[in-house]
Amino acid sequence: MEIRAGNGFDVHKFAKDRELFLGGIKIPYERGLAGHSDADVLIHAVMDALLGAAGKGDIGKHFPDTDDAYKGASSVSLLREVNDILKKEGFIIGNIDVTLIAEEPKIGKYTNEMKQVMADAMECLPQQINIKGTTTEKLGFTGRREGIACMASCIIMRYTEMEEPGQANA
Repeated sequence: MEIRAGNGFDVHKFAKDRELFLGGIKIPYERGLAGHSDADVLIHAVMDALLGAAGKGDIGKHFPDTDDAYKGASSVSLLREVNDILKKEGFIIGNIDVTLIAEEPKIGKYTNEMKQVMADAMECLPQQINIKGTTTEKLGFTGRREGIACMASCIIMRYTEMEEPGQANA
């Protein structure tokens, strides 16, 4: 079995007159995030982690913000496309760990729903996904409530054919 690790990071600034989407769900909050798609910073970090682990570039390569086809796109639908890329390469998801970095909104009461939405999109179990939030103790742009950052790590796996002894070095 081949096991690969990946990590992703994304940042979006707050924007007025936009809804806030995190982990595929709409979060009641006074501002949303600026971006070409729905700006779901959490899912974007996860997609970059998965694509990186598979050696398939990043979300900018697959869903460029210069392409109007992705303007206002649902990040959940893009996550499904990333899952399709992984499946075509024979990968399955081992686990995903996410840290959302923001002073607000607090996400604790939404994480189970986020995990379910994301698990459905990735055809895995919610138990394979961990989502947590932290603050920067009022330091930096997240501390000033200018935006949200997110980090994600993942393990993906695929079965490989058994090699005959000595073939790997031949």
